[in-house]
Amino acid sequence: MPRRKAAGTAAIRFDIVDRAEAISAVAAQVAALGGRIRALATVREVEGDPPLTEIELEVEGVSQETLVGAIEQLADVRSIHPTRALDTVFGKRVIVVGGGAQVAQVALGAVSEADRHNLRGERISVDTIPLVGEANIAAAVRAVADLPRARLLVLAGSIMGGDISVAADELRAVGIPIIALNMVGSITDHVDLVVSDPVQAGTMAVMAVADTATFDLARQRGRRY
Repeated sequence: MPRRKAAGTAAIRFDIVDRAEAISAVAAQVAALGGRIRALATVREVEGDPPLTEIELEVEGVSQETLVGAIEQLADVRSIHPTRALDTVFGKRVIVVGGGAQVAQVALGAVSEADRHNLRGERISVDTIPLVGEANIAAAVRAVADLPRARLLVLAGSIMGGDISVAADELRAVGIPIIALNMVGSITDHVDLVVSDPVQAGTMAVMAVADTATFDLARQRGRRY
């Protein structure tokens, strides 16, 4: 599933009185501007009278100055701090899930390759989590769909199948491809590409998401290396 390239994004952090209607008021202001919310998260709660919450907001389709001016109009807003959209800092994310030793080797290849592309203007970050157990790994696979800026998942382990394979199909259905190490279990029949060498798997994962690479994962889909 192709992803539309995002337009310019304005980003701010602001403190607002922690009321039940606070988020809906922010959304209404953004809608009135004609902007599209791309990220909205609670950073932290601030104790006081009244209690505040710090919100991080990224909006596509409006300028930074316009967004600040609109949010300033909300009576419950106490302070605003312009910042940068996370995709301009950390960029696309490659997620690596699985056994510790295999994850470490995939990360070695991915970080080395990301460094090469980031020097050429890319922004690619690599996130890892060593996990054991079918239920834990399956939950992590499904959660990748909810991670902002996640572009590809690498499954690194010795044996995976069952509900992990079901979760992999669900993740691919929403447009996030998966590379897996060659391992025991049914998972290798439910991913886009199977790579035996973990370092090479990490390298190919970064090449697949980098605009500065010529590697096309769609042309490799279903192959094993």
